[in-house]
Amino acid sequence: MNQKTYNSVAPGKFDKLMVCLPWMARYPVWRAGELLRRAASSGPKHLILVVGNHFEPSWKSSGGTWDWPMQEKRLEEWRRKAAAIGRAVTDSDGTPFRHTNFYPAEQYHEGLLNQLAELQADGFGEVEIHLHHGVERPDTADELRRALVEFRDVIAERHKLLSRFADSELPRYAFIHGNFALANMDGGRNCGVDDEMAILAETGCYADMTLPAIPYRAQAPRINAIYQCGRPLHEKAPHWHGPDLAVGDSLTLPILMTGPLVFDWRRRRHGIPFPRIDDGALAANYPLDLGRLRNWRDAGISVRGRADWVFIKLYCHGFFDHDTDAVIGETMRRSLSELMEHAERSGEFKLHFASAREAFNIALAAVDGKNGNPHLYRDYKLRTIMQSEPAVPAIDVARRMEASA
Repeated sequence: MNQKTYNSVAPGKFDKLMVCLPWMARYPVWRAGELLRRAASSGPKHLILVVGNHFEPSWKSSGGTWDWPMQEKRLEEWRRKAAAIGRAVTDSDGTPFRHTNFYPAEQYHEGLLNQLAELQADGFGEVEIHLHHGVERPDTADELRRALVEFRDVIAERHKLLSRFADSELPRYAFIHGNFALANMDGGRNCGVDDEMAILAETGCYADMTLPAIPYRAQAPRINAIYQCGRPLHEKAPHWHGPDLAVGDSLTLPILMTGPLVFDWRRRRHGIPFPRIDDGALAANYPLDLGRLRNWRDAGISVRGRADWVFIKLYCHGFFDHDTDAVIGETMRRSLSELMEHAERSGEFKLHFASAREAFNIALAAVDGKNGNPHLYRDYKLRTIMQSEPAVPAIDVARRMEASA
């Protein structure tokens, strides 16, 4: 598995407007429905906060990629910061703040994954799968399947990462698509595989967490939702529409758990409200604060019938140098501490820091009619492989892979 360079084509202003029209046209209808649901569900909310980190230590601001020694050095520094903020800030249940680290499958490196496995073992960040593909040319279904299976198996076997249901040996993973081009919906760029959702299901994906994808063509009209695909998975863009996940549902995996996509009206220009689109990105120019958290809460992303458990799936690029402080440094520590102090003082909400897997488990518990404190359901169905299996020496994994080849 080799490093690749990857770039997303930045759309122009007209293209941005055109790709935003489908979801913006639905926004007033969605907002009206959400206001009605909110009125029917009063009282403090449990806010389940997930940070999906597009975890790319190879990223270099000047272009290209860092070599492996520099990536290992950068990751060592990241681990130090992740442990520091996790020890400094805990949620209403005493769980440390941590990211879910979506590592790019095309950039496997044993030393880097060893470090991430140690970070997970320490309780400061679980690992899931990120993938950039179809960048230089459109990918094929076979190539995509092979890339996912190889990476899935090596990090499950060698590093004891990912998770499993109790009744299956298949490693399970959450997924974020590189360059946001899920199911080949970015005009053929950065993917190439129309039946990608079916391949994700086949290879063990339990939840896709790519969306929102503004300002790219891959942004679906479906916003602010935990939902299931509305068409057969082998069809193109089966996730373009689909029903909300609801209490009592039977599931077809992967589900889709979007992050918030809302308008932030707090900004003023010459005293006039000047809205900003908030897609849940954490960055230096738009850090976490109470106003954003309230907007995300009011997006009401939940399992239908369990409106008091609100899921807030954010995202960041943790190795963008200019954003690091806002996602895991002192700026983030201060913001989280202020939010926790406000929550304890006001009783306005309960804040729960969760991994992607834990959030999925909590959603499954909601589907099964569970209620009360969502903290009780972090390990409801999916448990990490690391919880139940010792690490396997790399040489043993290599021999097994050679024997099965």
